[in-house]
Amino acid sequence: MSVTILITRPGPEARRMADEAQALCDGVAVVISPVMQIVYEGVLPEMSGGEVLIFTSRHGVEGFCRLSAQRDFACYAVGDATAEAAEAQGMRAISAGGDAEALLARIAADKAHGPFVHLRGAHVAADIAGALRAAGHLARDAVVYDQVEVALSAEAQALLQGAEPVVLPLMSPRTARIVLGQAGPIAAPLFIAAISRKVADIVPEGMAQRVDIAETPDLPAILAVVQRQAQMAKRLEGGKRPQ
Repeated sequence: MSVTILITRPGPEARRMADEAQALCDGVAVVISPVMQIVYEGVLPEMSGGEVLIFTSRHGVEGFCRLSAQRDFACYAVGDATAEAAEAQGMRAISAGGDAEALLARIAADKAHGPFVHLRGAHVAADIAGALRAAGHLARDAVVYDQVEVALSAEAQALLQGAEPVVLPLMSPRTARIVLGQAGPIAAPLFIAAISRKVADIVPEGMAQRVDIAETPDLPAILAVVQRQAQMAKRLEGGKRPQ
């Protein structure tokens, strides 16, 4: 029985995740089928240079840098990978090492003062600027990219309708809604690695053999879940079921 890991992230992130998953999971196939395409667009608000920037993805960093040559901003980043992307562009970045909640907590713990500008995509899971305004800060956001839905490939659809186990990491609530919505009734034994509880809650009861949540909302943690699930999926051969 063959096991396949289905990667649905967009762009270079998909290839990076696929390579790391392949290295961790011997004897497992990896298929890439992005369900979103990143389109960089938008207009920046007028900024004096004293703003504190907030990035919740590498795409936000890229989108901002396409629109502005200015790099002498302090910024907060949701996690280490996003902070590294900002620093690679010449900005001073503080990583919150987690999710939106951790980001807001770090800003509060640092007693940081804005004005803040959240550089974001057209679709977001959390209203960072709104939360900061509610806490008494000057904060606004600017859309610098869009995440345009694209169709699952025929290969991905065939995997989900087949008889062999599929390990499906899901990196955001919107990704989960798109993938599960496009897939329709799924016949394959499905193992879902969710980056957060919000993602896991989107999965209908009984759709998957297992839904496991990453310990932290980052790539290493979700890859650890993928690795465990791939090992479980291999045990399905011969009628064995994961416990």
